[in-house]
Amino acid sequence: MMLLLTVLLAAAAAGASILSPSVLPLIVRNPYLSTWLANARDPPWEHWPMFWTGQEVVPVAPLLAVARQADYPTSSFTVSLPTYDGASFDASATNLTYRLDASDSSNGPVRVTLSFLSPITPTSTLRQSFPAAYMVIYVEGSVDVNIYTDVNGEWVSGNGDSMIGWQLQDPASELGNRELSIKSWSVARRTELHFTESSDRAEWGQFQFTAPSSAQHQSGTSAAVRLQFAQQGRLTGEVDNRFRPVKDSEPVFAFSTSFKLSEGAGNETDGGSEKGSMVFTLALVQDPVAQFAAARGLTYMRPLWASYFPQPEDMLAYHYADFEAASRLANNYSQQLAADATESGSHNYRDIVSLSARQVLGATQFSGTPDNPIVFLKEISSNGNFQTVDVIFPTFPFFLYTNPRWLAYVLEPLLEHQLSGQYPNDYSMHDIGAHFPNATGHADGNDEYMPVEECGNMLIMGLALVNSMRHEPEHPAWAHSQRHGQFVPWRPGPRAGPAPGPAPGARGSGLPPLEVDEFGLDRPFRVDGATGEESARAWASRSYKLWKQWTGYLVRESLIPRNQLSTDDFAGWLANQTNLALKGIIGIRAMVEISALVDERRDAQQYSDISRQYIEKWLDYGISRDGTHAKLAYTWYGSWTTLYNLFADSLLCFHAPKSSIPRPGGRQKPLGSSAKDPFIPGRVYSMQSNWYRAVLQRYGLPLDSRHLYTKSDWEFFAAAVASRKTRAAMVESIAQWVNETVTGKSSSNTAPTLLALGFRAACNPHLNQIDP
Repeated sequence: MMLLLTVLLAAAAAGASILSPSVLPLIVRNPYLSTWLANARDPPWEHWPMFWTGQEVVPVAPLLAVARQADYPTSSFTVSLPTYDGASFDASATNLTYRLDASDSSNGPVRVTLSFLSPITPTSTLRQSFPAAYMVIYVEGSVDVNIYTDVNGEWVSGNGDSMIGWQLQDPASELGNRELSIKSWSVARRTELHFTESSDRAEWGQFQFTAPSSAQHQSGTSAAVRLQFAQQGRLTGEVDNRFRPVKDSEPVFAFSTSFKLSEGAGNETDGGSEKGSMVFTLALVQDPVAQFAAARGLTYMRPLWASYFPQPEDMLAYHYADFEAASRLANNYSQQLAADATESGSHNYRDIVSLSARQVLGATQFSGTPDNPIVFLKEISSNGNFQTVDVIFPTFPFFLYTNPRWLAYVLEPLLEHQLSGQYPNDYSMHDIGAHFPNATGHADGNDEYMPVEECGNMLIMGLALVNSMRHEPEHPAWAHSQRHGQFVPWRPGPRAGPAPGPAPGARGSGLPPLEVDEFGLDRPFRVDGATGEESARAWASRSYKLWKQWTGYLVRESLIPRNQLSTDDFAGWLANQTNLALKGIIGIRAMVEISALVDERRDAQQYSDISRQYIEKWLDYGISRDGTHAKLAYTWYGSWTTLYNLFADSLLCFHAPKSSIPRPGGRQKPLGSSAKDPFIPGRVYSMQSNWYRAVLQRYGLPLDSRHLYTKSDWEFFAAAVASRKTRAAMVESIAQWVNETVTGKSSSNTAPTLLALGFRAACNPHLNQIDP
């Protein structure tokens, strides 16, 4: 027999992709279930996969043995490397495909696809809340194939000295489910440390590695278990009960199985070959997932799925049985996203967007209850802040596109915490915790100082969500009809424990509850027949105190910003920032719409007058004397900046004809002022578009005149409101960086524009493109 050792995962549903990034997402589900393929342009077996921090991990190590002939001695093997046919990916999946040459040339090669699926399911928030992913191994050929795969203890600790324990479970039989036959390796720290990290990896939770019951199993020292399969082609069923540290005689937990492809060889309908596959799932079960300084006080927050399944085993069994439905839902989204991105930009833009989708959701953790869902977010790759407003801001176009209610769930903890009076400043807080997963707030008010930045961000995102709720267009990503015939019915059980709701006397989120049908799909986002307008008004009214407070701060401080940080804090403090002032002024303009919605007409008129006055002064202060570009700062003559906050003016439709009537097909007409009187003149858009094309570098548009580095999030914001010619040039320059960068980290949003290198930074990819 011939033996293949590889350490890669993939997803079989992914379509063709053009870009060749240096890193590919494999298992990307939340901040702690996040594994990537490093150095993805190299043969996959040359490198271990990595956690998002860049640390090498041993997540799953498949061994595949190909038989030479039926009567060949099972104890005789030779080692051989496969032919690698390359990778493909979409929004939810990554494919890596190989060919294994059989020793008998008359049989032809065996084709193997190692497949990982981290499904993005906008139509099913319940499924999106599962902390689990699929690994599927597909084989096709005419000779028998034996497959082995294992995991180790690095899934449950970032410290190799941590003591771990394990057991083999049969979740389906424990639940009395005779229709499903699976078994799981359950691995955990012997002493779990709630809300504690080591090298950004969680030190609490149970890792579950699940396979069909027909699979063979074995646990023990990594070298011994792998050698057993290499020599015998099978596992013994032994369970090593000597619990020990992660790196002490490294314990691994393995499954193996056989595909008897030779038995169907000669089938003319399949060209003389047989096909086979096996589904594995990988999950990191944490309960609680975070602690949050809610209105009721410091609360241990349970995962959202715990409101639907009484025990983790119920969720894991459902998730395993749901593979086909989850795959279909994810594929619907991936296809629609690819079509929309291609239409908006190009095939390269499609690939960038597809790579970015899992990256956004890989920073999230779904929590709360159906009455008050919450999505927590970790600031990945920088300092680990919890629910950072200026990290949410560059992701909000993704949420608006994918599922606007998820944006509401992301904003909810920030609103609840500040409405409860736990933050002392009169501007918006920067984050709700210095380090995820501890949202303990900043009662002393000493969070990172970005007052104009965060007030503007919250008001802009608030109005964007209100507009989505008011008009609720039938977004293409939601438009696919559901074929329920092959879906697994969801069987609700009693809740596993008390589910925190609003504290006595506290107001709810103002949002409709999350309701799911019998197949786990979201029901319409309405309550008791309320219109979209009424739902939006209820949500905005609940936090009107905060909206008005933050707008008041912007009225005092945004036109001429004092020395402070913007979201680009690595660039340092600076006074009179042109782009920052623009964000604040647009925030005031956004409040005009929010005030009008809740029938605060006097406020609306006041903020309309102020925002108009401010934008006229901003045009005088912020534009260069020759009228060719925006300055970095009002008094910094000769400087220039990427004016990416124009995106908010465009997204909120302040520059376009006023209308509240949805277009045919569900597309919303703009809601801003009349075409004769745009908030920001069209000449500013044209001016900046021309300037961007003039200063564009090989690998993108520099952030400003101080340095040659750039940020891909703001590049896409700027490209979205540039001319088509400029937009195309910017997207292609970013694509060139993706294809040529040598960074070994998961996709960063910060990079140089002249060299194909990468920097570690908060990962904030963005999607929407809007024509000015």
